[in-house]
Amino acid sequence: MNEQSAPDIDDSKAPLIEHLIELRQRLVWAVVALVIAFAVSFYFADEIFGLLVVPLTDAFPPGEGKLVFTKLYEAFFVEIKVAMFAAFFLAFPIISNQLWAFVAPGLYANEKKAFLPFIFATPLLFTAGAALAYYIVMPTAFRFFLGFEGEVGGLTQEALPAMGDYLDLVMRFILAFGVCFQLPVLLLLLNRAGLVTRQQLIGLRRYMVVAAFVLAAILTPPDVVSQFLLGLPLIMLYEVSLAIMWFTERKRAKLEETSE
Repeated sequence: MNEQSAPDIDDSKAPLIEHLIELRQRLVWAVVALVIAFAVSFYFADEIFGLLVVPLTDAFPPGEGKLVFTKLYEAFFVEIKVAMFAAFFLAFPIISNQLWAFVAPGLYANEKKAFLPFIFATPLLFTAGAALAYYIVMPTAFRFFLGFEGEVGGLTQEALPAMGDYLDLVMRFILAFGVCFQLPVLLLLLNRAGLVTRQQLIGLRRYMVVAAFVLAAILTPPDVVSQFLLGLPLIMLYEVSLAIMWFTERKRAKLEETSE
């Protein structure tokens, strides 16, 4: 008899229409959470944008920083984008909970146990990547960019970043680092599914080093500093993934020996 039998899986064998109704309900709750989060974020949009501006403020000499908007409606749409950006992060726990509640009943007990670490690791790794971008990468990159201020041909060269362009740059940094920090989750899932092995990934190490910096060049602004600050953590995360795979294989081997 199959080991993954009835006791390991939820008893519900609802027809397709019931699954579609449940999916609609889950989506409604996710959208409601997103709308509420957007309303709250829009109310505090100035404060949130103020936090996003801190790396640029610190990069300028004290009292010299300035943000401009060149279109009359730009400042308003910046607040809309800030609210949408913040709303996604506020609503993400509820959205992911609704997704898990829909998927979990169709999983066996051992599959649920295998997926749970990845579910908790995903937001933690994203937060770690976003924190690295906010506290280290953006201040370093902005100081590098502002280093081009000065006299050029007898004229003053001054940085006057526009609000919309700055927000786009900040979101690009945060999303790029947050998403790229999901690399261990992706590799470990592929390994758990049997699509790749640790030995195969070790053989691809030299290519992954090149791929890490190519990806960093695509996702970050065209400066060496930010590309290096993304490429290097990607290589480290790749090595961490290999170490976790080695530890998992060793633990599995010991369990098999004891079971024999």
